[in-house]
Amino acid sequence: MWNLCMQKQLFRFERLVVDRSRMVFKNLKYFSPLLKLYLKYIRFLEDDFSLFAENPFDALLAYLEQTSPHFYLVLSGDEVCGFFALEDIVGKNNDLYSAYVVTCFDKKYWGTFTKYAGRAFVDFCFNQLGLVKLKAFVYPQNYRVRGILNSCGFQKEALLKAETLKNGKQQSLEIYSVFNSQKILEEKCK
Repeated sequence: MWNLCMQKQLFRFERLVVDRSRMVFKNLKYFSPLLKLYLKYIRFLEDDFSLFAENPFDALLAYLEQTSPHFYLVLSGDEVCGFFALEDIVGKNNDLYSAYVVTCFDKKYWGTFTKYAGRAFVDFCFNQLGLVKLKAFVYPQNYRVRGILNSCGFQKEALLKAETLKNGKQQSLEIYSVFNSQKILEEKCK
């Protein structure tokens, strides 16, 4: 359906920034379609302790502020295809070491498109942000995300048994990770 040349031309990453304390906002025009996307797939992204269930508007705004400036929309033209966000970043300023990546895409972009966008985002994190390691939490039954992670070089690192509750039942989480082999090689050569 999508060939790689077409994909390179049909999507781009744009930061969505929310910093209410400094009154810095970027790309807020995409907030409404982003909220709709998140609400559509919340059951795949959140556990029973999510704040999104109580007040999705405020919760998404707080999440954007928490992950700013590392919340990236994936856009095709002006359409929101999905997003990537970096959480729990280890490091500071321009010396970032690792982060958890969270992603969500509209169903019409699932498949080859999401795999290509995922690879492009991993490359961006390693080459532009200088990260050494990316990690992701995955519910074991979410085979689509595992497929995307595998195609991006992620490998299963751990299983956290009964880590949380989802729909009132104990839910395990898998941790996947990928390393920036170029950055590791550079460190060894110093």
